[in-house]
Amino acid sequence: MDVGELLSFKPKQNPKRDIADEEGESEVERPGKKQKQFLTGNVKPSQKSSATYVAPPVVEAPAKEDLLKLLEQEENNEGLDETSLKRMILNFDKRVLKNQELRVKFPDSPEKFMESELELHEAIQLMHALATVPELYTVAVEHKFISTLLGLLSHDNTDISVAVVNLLQELTDIDTLNESQDEAAVLIDALLDQQVCALLVHNLERLNEAQAEESEGVHNTLAIVENLTEIRPEVCLQAAQQGLLSWIMKRLKAKSPFDANKLYCSEILSILLQGTPENRQLLGEIDGIDILLQQLAIFKRQDPKTGEEQEMMENLFDCVCSSLIHVPNRDKFLKGEGLQLMNLMLREKKMSRNGALKVLNHALSGESGRDNCTKFVDILGLRTIFPLFMKTPHKLKRKGMSAEEYEEHIVSIIASMLKSCRGSQRSRVLLKFTENDHEKTDRLMELHFKYFDKLRVIDAQLQRSNDEEDEDEIYLKRLEGGLFTLQLVDYIILEVCASGAPTVKQRVLHTLNLRGGTVKTIREIMREYAGNLGDGSESEAKEEEKQHILQLLDKF
Repeated sequence: MDVGELLSFKPKQNPKRDIADEEGESEVERPGKKQKQFLTGNVKPSQKSSATYVAPPVVEAPAKEDLLKLLEQEENNEGLDETSLKRMILNFDKRVLKNQELRVKFPDSPEKFMESELELHEAIQLMHALATVPELYTVAVEHKFISTLLGLLSHDNTDISVAVVNLLQELTDIDTLNESQDEAAVLIDALLDQQVCALLVHNLERLNEAQAEESEGVHNTLAIVENLTEIRPEVCLQAAQQGLLSWIMKRLKAKSPFDANKLYCSEILSILLQGTPENRQLLGEIDGIDILLQQLAIFKRQDPKTGEEQEMMENLFDCVCSSLIHVPNRDKFLKGEGLQLMNLMLREKKMSRNGALKVLNHALSGESGRDNCTKFVDILGLRTIFPLFMKTPHKLKRKGMSAEEYEEHIVSIIASMLKSCRGSQRSRVLLKFTENDHEKTDRLMELHFKYFDKLRVIDAQLQRSNDEEDEDEIYLKRLEGGLFTLQLVDYIILEVCASGAPTVKQRVLHTLNLRGGTVKTIREIMREYAGNLGDGSESEAKEEEKQHILQLLDKF
């Protein structure tokens, strides 16, 4: 070999992959590494390998902030354990103490404590990691983290209090609480022991919703309450008594454009009133009925502009219905001209009509609805309700309410007036069934056969099913399947036949004969209805009603 051959000599190497693959593919990235992509175009790979040296790309040293972020990511990837949580709580406590000391030492020099405040805000953000490990909630409570955190809700800087609210919202997220129920119970006990609702309300009163961050803080505060009430229904009473109910009513009353927070307030109000009698009483005491009626009056002649605003309107109607369960509130509803508003809504045929019908049913029902029944007849409510009785509106005009629900409310309102009205008001109701050649009596019989047929289908299904159910469950299924409306219809038939013009009874019997019905079916349904009265509240009134029905049956 000469010198040239020696310099060009290279030993044979075994290729790591086929040459065909190497020529047919562009350079492929291996997982875990990023390689530069070279644009080869139509250039063919050279047959000869050159020994050209390629300098590696210059990599700039990462900035300090980038290194810190990488370290934080690595810590998060490792997951939070008890030791690291204790270290985080200790660091958090130090930041809180440092900020407090500097604020006391330099109350008039914000620049002296501003840096400590930023550090404190950062420490709160880091504690969001706790929400990912609810198993460690007990450790956090034992190390007084919750009491320290709640103390910051009254911090002079609302940015800090809003950050605390955001953290509490994550810690109490319903999905997170359901993951570790025992540890969640410890957290909730700690929050309630520290009167979290009162602290949240105090913070709410100073937040300015014109600021986006503080508006979000209001939303998250309401979310905390919703989370707590879902796990502990008794929180509804505590929250209302600690000022939340008053704040919500003030927020609804404020003359501000509709927004997400106003919708959320209506949802929380509905939750507070739904299963807590004390809150219904409190609502009446703080003039809540008037505020609700004022908010609903907006929709008497105009429909909600958006789906969210419609949802708020429906929530407010539900709140009025819940509040009317408390008897003294019915008087406030009457004095606040609630009946006139509902009557107007029914006439206007807007989207508010369904809600108005539901509220009217609640206001007129039962022994305590007597004054409202009388007043409704006096304000010419019969001119509104009977056209609706004669024809169930088209599906599009009763959005959100089925035909069966609609008819149930209408029939229930008429039955309530026949039960409660006396003297001239009762005569005016009875007279309606003779007008226009007894058209309303014919409609009454039409509804009787409609719901009697529905009940027969339900009874047949129950007989075919092999489920072992007790009598109460079977009765409830029959009520839901149409028996309840049928009972109301048949009660009206008994009343108008016993107290109305003789021609009404003749028309009823004539229609029964034509349609193959019998008096016996009506008697059986009403005996069953009477047999289930007198067991609940107002037992004396129910017993009187029972005896009254039995007397009507004897006359029929």
